[in-house]
Amino acid sequence: MKLYKRTKILKKTGIAFLLCALGAVAFGQSTNAPLNEDYYHWVTRYEIKSGRVASELFTAVRPFQRKTIVAFVDSLNAIDKVFTSPADQYNYNYLRNDSWEWSHAETSNSAKPFLKSLYRKKSDFAHTDQPALDLHISPVLYLGFGKDSRLNQSLYLNSRGVEIRGMIDKKIGFYTFFTDNQSIMPAYAHDALVLNNTFVVPHEGFWKTYKNGGVDFFQARGYIDFNITKHVNMQFGNDRTFIGNGFRSLIFSDYSPPNLFLRTNARIWKINYLFQLNRLTAQAYGTVGGSSANKSYPAKFMAFHHASINIGKKFNLGVFESVVFTPQDSVNRNNFQINYLNPIIFFRALEQQGGSPDNVLLGTDFKWNAFKNVSFYGQVVIDEFVLKELKAGKGWWANKFALQGGLKYIDAFRVPNLDLQFEANLVKPYTYSHDSQYSNYSNYNQSLAHPLGANLLEGVAIVRYQPIPKLNLIAKSFYTKIGRDTTGVNWGSDILKNNATHQMDYGNKIGQGVKNTIAFVDFTASYMVKHNVFIDLKAVMRHSSSPVALYNNNTVITSVALRWNIPQRTYDF
Repeated sequence: MKLYKRTKILKKTGIAFLLCALGAVAFGQSTNAPLNEDYYHWVTRYEIKSGRVASELFTAVRPFQRKTIVAFVDSLNAIDKVFTSPADQYNYNYLRNDSWEWSHAETSNSAKPFLKSLYRKKSDFAHTDQPALDLHISPVLYLGFGKDSRLNQSLYLNSRGVEIRGMIDKKIGFYTFFTDNQSIMPAYAHDALVLNNTFVVPHEGFWKTYKNGGVDFFQARGYIDFNITKHVNMQFGNDRTFIGNGFRSLIFSDYSPPNLFLRTNARIWKINYLFQLNRLTAQAYGTVGGSSANKSYPAKFMAFHHASINIGKKFNLGVFESVVFTPQDSVNRNNFQINYLNPIIFFRALEQQGGSPDNVLLGTDFKWNAFKNVSFYGQVVIDEFVLKELKAGKGWWANKFALQGGLKYIDAFRVPNLDLQFEANLVKPYTYSHDSQYSNYSNYNQSLAHPLGANLLEGVAIVRYQPIPKLNLIAKSFYTKIGRDTTGVNWGSDILKNNATHQMDYGNKIGQGVKNTIAFVDFTASYMVKHNVFIDLKAVMRHSSSPVALYNNNTVITSVALRWNIPQRTYDF
């Protein structure tokens, strides 16, 4: 009864807060450009090419707002000569056309609208642009077919849906995305359904069986967007977040399913500050997992702070802190910590002061555009840390941290539109894990950081080349060494396990347990037929070696796909 009253009061407080915020709206705003690895590369490459950090765009906090993207590329076009090649000029026009309500680009108009009223703008199936209502409607389609050397049947993906965005009175923005999906996944991705009894479809929430070995699932994302002041923006809805400048994020990635969030972002002078509250799913099962589809899944929450500042013209430094917590339940003896809703407080101090069992992470990230066309970046995540034990060098299990370092080289070797990226990731055993599913760093049984969890060392190399405006060639590879768990023994890779079951207090090292090395290469040729209509040809080679049969397999995948207003579906693990 106490929990019910507390939750009811919390809901009323949240609703009242939103209503007050909506009443304070007085400035124009913008929805986000959906997270898309290729799209965001086009945006960030031009900051690196300019040789300075952008004042309009803090690239470590994603997604980006559409109006910010337009303001950023327009500022570069006016000041710096970065859109030099035909492909660069094409990308510039593409980004402006994709958010034409902010750019008012003449190139966004279609030469021949369909039936006179459809596709009057290159990016929108239908739209209206009135003072009271700005509305953009586009279909979403993904048809993919392929062959996996481990399967006797063809790979298949069929996604159909709609994407809608707009503004009301140029004060309140809204976005919604919905798809119905049926898929036969690659064998190694399908392994995740039964691996460690997690019963999950990578990147997705609840699912059902489809034909022989397939899955059926919905994906729904949506939010409202409004400004409180000229410099403070708020969003409330269901979507993903990504923090960082790398291929991976060890702080907060978009690997797990979309989740409920309340986000406040302040961008003032050279400072960007993000506060976000997320409602996560602590435990869940799909069709294989049992009959819980008609039951309420247990919930947990994450409060997240990230502050960054531009130092000089080339360097950006960020710090973050997050805490995963839950209301009182039969497993975790805790209360809903109202203090965590404070957007400007140190979570670790609150946790210690209240004797809380919650899971706090903190750390830093940086970006240094050291030279024109070259950028360095990195992340440091501290889960638990005792300096005395680290100096002792005895492999204490609770010295849990993660490190990332990376390099981006734009127009490499003076070849226009040839971009290179190299990255290294290190995650100590037991990092991100905690004492229950209510406090570990996961959502819907999937990691909120690295998709493989912890106890790993990884190297990443990516080559991107745009030889002609509409064609992108991408070679993406990584080599990972990870230590897997054995039956009944927790060696530190599975973040869902209670870390009190760690195998030993001292002598822990990265890769301990069952050795597993993964070599992964993905070659993709993507051709844009029309605005946001792509044809993808893909070849994937994945070699996984281990003494345990489950992790010892080789895969060769070839596929072709037609995409319309949706990013590539990848399984990069």
